[in-house]
Amino acid sequence: MDVSTNLPIPTTALLVAAHPDDADFGAAGTAAKWARAGAAVTYLVVTDGSKGSWDPAVVPARLAVRREEEQARACEMAGARPPEFLRLRDGSVENTMDLRRELAAWIRRLAPQVVITHDPWKPYMLHPDHRSVGTAVCDAVVAARDPHFYPEQISRGIGHHRPEKILLWSASVDDHVEELSEADVETKLLALRCHESQFESTMRHTGTSTSEAREFEDQIRARCRSAGEIAGFQYGEAFKALNADR
Repeated sequence: MDVSTNLPIPTTALLVAAHPDDADFGAAGTAAKWARAGAAVTYLVVTDGSKGSWDPAVVPARLAVRREEEQARACEMAGARPPEFLRLRDGSVENTMDLRRELAAWIRRLAPQVVITHDPWKPYMLHPDHRSVGTAVCDAVVAARDPHFYPEQISRGIGHHRPEKILLWSASVDDHVEELSEADVETKLLALRCHESQFESTMRHTGTSTSEAREFEDQIRARCRSAGEIAGFQYGEAFKALNADR
């Protein structure tokens, strides 16, 4: 299988995630690399993240606020713009026409050359929000590029826009690798460390154990090494790449 590498640094990139922290797991190293080179990188988080805890005593509304704050710090670490939030209820996302319309409007307003999101076609992807968001984003790219979709947006001055590429993280078939430097990997880890509410559930450590934290970070480094090896790099992040005019 042919593997492409290292897109030209985009002027603008949009990462669309189901929950706070999803984009940092999937593409924070790439976001940091592009932002450092001058790209305007925006994270758009679809849900409020209010169910992202194993602690039954957690108050969902408070957790949602905390997770937005964590994502804002993570974006700052990565050099991205302040994140945007749609605040749909965690666990309840469906690929509706309303969501597709809203995502198309964001794509048209921000005019990203590259859109990065979940792979909705990955077999056995368990979380319904990941599946729904990935599908909705791909559908929204199709809508955003054609002026006959949502003409009311055009009439309000939001012109149609065609991204050049879609990159899908956690893909079943990786055919594109973005090379990461040691600094990019460290930035990815810095971004992930911001999501303290997720230490126990997603990262499998308490936040108080140095050995547990080191084990998690070793796992992330190992993933980046494995992704890089696909293209002969020391470190990387791997994606399924789609041309946006398919």
